[in-house]
Amino acid sequence: VAKYQEANPGVYTIITFPFLFAVMFGDWGHGICILLATLYLIIREKKFASQKLGDIMEMMFGGRYIIMMMSIFSIYTGLIYNEFFSVPFELFAKSAYACRDSSCSDSTTEGLIKVRDTYPFGVDPVWHGSRSELPFLNSLKMKMSILLGVSQMNLGIFMSYFNAKFFRNSVNIWYQFVPQLIFLNSLFGYLSMLIIIKWCTGSKADLYHVMIYMFLSPTDDMGENQLFPGQKTLQQVLLLLALVSVPWMLIPKPFFLKWEHERRHQGHQYAMLEGADESVVAELGEHNEESNHHEEFEFSEIFVHQLIHTIEFVLGAVSNTASYLRLWALSLAHSELSTVFYDKVLLLTLGYNNIFILAIGVVVFICATVGVLLVMETLSAFLHALRLHWVEFQNKFYEGDGYKFAPFSFALISEDEE
Repeated sequence: VAKYQEANPGVYTIITFPFLFAVMFGDWGHGICILLATLYLIIREKKFASQKLGDIMEMMFGGRYIIMMMSIFSIYTGLIYNEFFSVPFELFAKSAYACRDSSCSDSTTEGLIKVRDTYPFGVDPVWHGSRSELPFLNSLKMKMSILLGVSQMNLGIFMSYFNAKFFRNSVNIWYQFVPQLIFLNSLFGYLSMLIIIKWCTGSKADLYHVMIYMFLSPTDDMGENQLFPGQKTLQQVLLLLALVSVPWMLIPKPFFLKWEHERRHQGHQYAMLEGADESVVAELGEHNEESNHHEEFEFSEIFVHQLIHTIEFVLGAVSNTASYLRLWALSLAHSELSTVFYDKVLLLTLGYNNIFILAIGVVVFICATVGVLLVMETLSAFLHALRLHWVEFQNKFYEGDGYKFAPFSFALISEDEE
């Protein structure tokens, strides 16, 4: 349950959730199918709302608007990937590439040269079916996943700043928000910058090599992996900042909270009244001992909590960034499954020139598309997008230590008394 007046992640999730789903489910043909199904649920919602639906149908009906958003975003990413049931189309312009000479029959052979302007929106259709399709799309989607992941985690850290600012908690701003922002961006913000520079310059630098040797041997010469002048010096500074930000996160906050606690309770000593009852004296004496013991225990508890939080953030910065690679993996799986069903079911049966075999092939293709791609893959991408928001995004700011609102009610009071 959210803490009262804590920042609400739902405002951003309305857009980021369907978008991350669509990154994994990018096919505008499949997106249109889901959109038509949800539009039917929305148009007939009064009828469905009055009926008793099954468990699965009720769940789909309850989430009809978010599923509609997911399908619209899927159409958008499908147009970017240029996939319609795995088939590319020249929707926005002709392909930028053409054959060098008559010996070049199709895009699977060598000899393609650039003859026009770059394809204006999304992936050029000529990539699909080419020898370099998989390496190209793998590289593109993997790097894109890291960029999206680092952006969303930075948003989560900035939300922790707005939480701290709203509750006027300057300790969390200076000893949590600032070092977390420095640590994440010194490593993975820098990696995102390298990805963008590599895309812009067309460099052949190996980013795995750059990131690994940034830690193992920061003073070594970078050679052909250097993307810009002064890169080695910048890496050393960023590494130093990342190392400094860990004790910055861990040590000052517990001591500052202890000092603040002592300052607040200084002079709050109460003298016993003369002639007080012995039992009262004994009880208050016990209470003072307990409070002193509790105060000592409180500091160690805060320190251990801060230690756990620091370790979790440092390890999480690596594991959470790697977790966003599921965007790449599921997008690739969806694309490849779609291609297999199209090539090995529909096109294979078309080759027989037999209407009976073709009818069987079409039925199998429709069943496989609906059962696997429109049901199982939708559920899979939905769950993965949910996990990315709940674990990777919300653990940066969402505390969830509130309690459910219980309105005043005479009926509840009488029930408790009974």
